[in-house]
Amino acid sequence: MSDLQHSMESSRRHHHFSPTAVHILAFILNVLLGVAAEQETENLSGLSTDPYKDIFVVRENGTTCLMAEFAAKFSVAYDARASNYVDLITEQADVSIPRGADVKGKCGHNESELEISWLDNAYSFKLFFVKEIRNITRQDHYWKINKVQLVYDLSDSTRFKDAANSGKHTATSHRISLFVTPVGKSYKCEAQETISLISSDHQKVVAILLSQIHIQPFGIKRDFTFSEASKCVVDQQEQLEETLPLILGLTLGLLIVVILSVYHIHHKLTATSQVQIPRDRSEYKHM
Repeated sequence: MSDLQHSMESSRRHHHFSPTAVHILAFILNVLLGVAAEQETENLSGLSTDPYKDIFVVRENGTTCLMAEFAAKFSVAYDARASNYVDLITEQADVSIPRGADVKGKCGHNESELEISWLDNAYSFKLFFVKEIRNITRQDHYWKINKVQLVYDLSDSTRFKDAANSGKHTATSHRISLFVTPVGKSYKCEAQETISLISSDHQKVVAILLSQIHIQPFGIKRDFTFSEASKCVVDQQEQLEETLPLILGLTLGLLIVVILSVYHIHHKLTATSQVQIPRDRSEYKHM
């Protein structure tokens, strides 16, 4: 055997690991990787004074990386059997997220997800977030929601009475761009916003009605605290409509005061410079 072969054989014998040692090493690596990417989710809806408003938090390594507050209602169209049990009619059912719903989340550098499920996963509501550059020259980074998905179960007879197509169905959005917000800021909107989805149940339309929205999937600087809010256009318009009458009233009042002041000063100056005309004939002799 050559010196090279002898050296290689010696090296293999020296670095040989038993199967038990390999398994132990793999377990340790998995534990270490799990600790490095430890995530936890919390449903804080019980802290909300509004019974229809839900609060969800995703934390990674002990720090908040995604927060979402909103009031949600899902309006689901479905086929139901008519009274003759032959014909089908389209019915509408309203579904809401109950207190204590399960939460899952994923925080990434450029992509994040929030999943809320309830009734033993019969229902699942997912929001998908992405970062993007809106202006390449200025490197303006924004985040937005690019996909929304709702899974619902028509077998739930308490909500979907006489449903013809029982079982789970998935309603998904297509090529949407919602809540576009600069990275480092949160999105806030008190007004109701509607998202329309198309369902796998014969292309039925599912409407998601969101209000009292406050969401931030990236760039949270303090634990359990939203960053500076970027208000939606509707809220800005409503705020302007509320303050505009007050501004106009104050401006009009100030204008009236100025006009009265100018009139008073002008009248005083005119009265002072005006020649006094004698009222009695006897005073003419002194003129």
